[in-house]
Amino acid sequence: MRAQVVVNPNSRRGTELGHLVAAELEAHGVAVANGAGAEIDAIVVAGGDGTFVGQIGRALRRGIPMGLIPLGTFNDLARTLAIPLDVHRACAIVAAGCTRPIDVARVNGSYYVNEASIGISSRIARLQQPADKRRFGFFAIAASWLQAFAHARPIRVQVEFDGRCERFKTIQLTVANSNRFGGFVEVAGASIDDGWLDLYAVEIRGLFGAFPLARALLGGGTLDMPGLRRFRSRAFEVYTRHPHGIAADGEPAGKTPARFEVLPKALRVFVPE
Repeated sequence: MRAQVVVNPNSRRGTELGHLVAAELEAHGVAVANGAGAEIDAIVVAGGDGTFVGQIGRALRRGIPMGLIPLGTFNDLARTLAIPLDVHRACAIVAAGCTRPIDVARVNGSYYVNEASIGISSRIARLQQPADKRRFGFFAIAASWLQAFAHARPIRVQVEFDGRCERFKTIQLTVANSNRFGGFVEVAGASIDDGWLDLYAVEIRGLFGAFPLARALLGGGTLDMPGLRRFRSRAFEVYTRHPHGIAADGEPAGKTPARFEVLPKALRVFVPE
């Protein structure tokens, strides 16, 4: 197998371990190709989920699978697919060649695998600096979260799907492709290969209103509770009174209005046998 390795030097562990990935793959019998025009059988990303989604378009156009060597902060996709955080073991999984088809979501032409959102999460993505994430990891994100929450204001949204139209206010709207996202959220009844998108809209008045929701999120429940709207569809059209930025797996993905859609089992990813 010939693979091209894409390393994100801005990921938390990319600068420390990125140079080991190519050597480890070669040691496992994977030929590492150099140059953008090289003939390859797979793309291997050494970085976080943001780096991974940046290569999905290339993989889909070429019809080749992707490997993930998780070097990010949260590594939601790796945890979803049971890919170990250890570089040597993750490289061995790529070399073994076992793949699994997963759903890919798309918003405003940007692909993602975990979630895309407007509101607090997109503000957090704008506040984060790569240098801070490398140095402080989760604590840098936590600081960004507190800053974003302090300035959170309700957003008027209109969501259209399956012939329905819902209007409401929210401080956070997330369209998830997976059951795991945000670094700690794990939701029962969803998966990354079920062909569905799940939209969650948070309606919280004050800091104390966030505690029950946070407890449900951390507990991995169904999230059927006051203060949270949840809809399921294969596509959502989202409109807001004013344009709001969208973050897809932590990367900028344009502004509203936006169409979110799922591409069922569109991408093959190397996973443990």
